Amino acid sequence: MQHALELTGLFAFAMSGALMAIRRDFDVIGIAFLAVITALGGGILRDVALGDTPPPAFTEWEYLVVPLAGAAVAFFAHSALERLTRALLVFDAAGLGLFCVTGTVKALDHGLAPVAAAALGVTPAAGGGLLRDVIARETPALFRPDTELYAVPAIAGALLVAVAWELDAYEPVLGAVAAAAVFGFRLLAIRQDWRAPRAWRRG
Repeated sequence: MQHALELTGLFAFAMSGALMAIRRDFDVIGIAFLAVITALGGGILRDVALGDTPPPAFTEWEYLVVPLAGAAVAFFAHSALERLTRALLVFDAAGLGLFCVTGTVKALDHGLAPVAAAALGVTPAAGGGLLRDVIARETPALFRPDTELYAVPAIAGALLVAVAWELDAYEPVLGAVAAAAVFGFRLLAIRQDWRAPRAWRRG
């Protein structure tokens, strides 16, 4: 199930990258490139930090095929999506939830302490979207003051997984539940316009 969650996250993030590229009017190469970078970029950073080299993204064929499949789906079906921006947010939220879980589990499996593992788990969750926005010449959603809660749901999900692991209570089903909770939290934040606090100003 861990591998299935990772591949599902790859597909979701690839779709968000491809939809961003389509919104920015990229050609087919740009769409495929942004899909792959969004899906794999954060995970590669995580794997290098863990010393898992070469990263699986370069050694296992499905890590390339799944993002390209996501790009193909977006390329042909984007017109069926009524609002590209909304679809991008949904797929990005799905990738966020799935990757914060799989990233944290991999870090814990490599022996990192719970807090460090949770911090590294957020890297693939937020890193792909960060790279996507920078390449597409957008202010990253991670840093925009007008963006609803983004990193907070991922941090909460990663900490939940780390605590469960420390208590010997982690099971793949719990990982799926945590990913779904992060997904729901992010979508609820978008719907309710929840935002992280900014610097306090007197008066």
